[in-house]
Amino acid sequence: MTSVPVTVERPRDGVGVIRMESAPEHHVLSSEVRDALAQNVTELAGDSAIRCIVIAGRGRMFAAGSDIKELANLGAIEKIRHDARKKKLARALAACATPLIAAVNGYALGGGCELAMMCDIIVAGSSAKFGQPEVKLGIIPGSGGTQRLLRAIGKYRAMRYVLTGEPFTAQEALAMGLVSEVVQDDQLEARALDLATTIAALPPLAVQQAKELLLLGADATLETGLGLEAKANQVLFASQDKNEGMAAFIEKRKPKFEGR
Repeated sequence: MTSVPVTVERPRDGVGVIRMESAPEHHVLSSEVRDALAQNVTELAGDSAIRCIVIAGRGRMFAAGSDIKELANLGAIEKIRHDARKKKLARALAACATPLIAAVNGYALGGGCELAMMCDIIVAGSSAKFGQPEVKLGIIPGSGGTQRLLRAIGKYRAMRYVLTGEPFTAQEALAMGLVSEVVQDDQLEARALDLATTIAALPPLAVQQAKELLLLGADATLETGLGLEAKANQVLFASQDKNEGMAAFIEKRKPKFEGR
């Protein structure tokens, strides 16, 4: 592993890219990598100039999962302490109001698949492979794999892949509703950046409210979700961005959104 597990780039206005820099022979989500991801997600989420975040791997791998060498000698008590540290990343991602795009190249296995599922949009390269192979090691997914995969692809497909540990392709993931779209491998990062740029150009308050409502509505009744949606929409009518967006539409000009 390199001395810098994660790097941050700002390739376009309003877009931040967090890149996992594990060495090609590893590509593991070690505690060091998870801590660095959590720190950088939190920092970019707190930067008003960043309106969309892309999480990507390096080369031909997104993330191959947890560091098994790090886990092999843990007992139950040590695993409790390890999980408390691991939850920092999950909390950072859950608290991020800024849209998150996973650009999945190559393998996204175990913790790598779970990391992708914690993002809002998943763009996959055509050769990408997903999976939750933990059962083959005598354990089960530990960062939401049993729960998020169930919600994304349904009980019977989730049962198949979690109980067998078999991987599945990007095309299968798309057909099951796990990924947003599949592109050619050499177009993956460009497409993820294009999506991020499109989102970053939109009114950030509306984007953040839409993201929040989609997440809240996933586990709410329809009636509750509709009520939350109506209230959030009413609040946005107090924003300058709403005034700017509607004025620009009427005047047939390009709007300038400032997140106010």
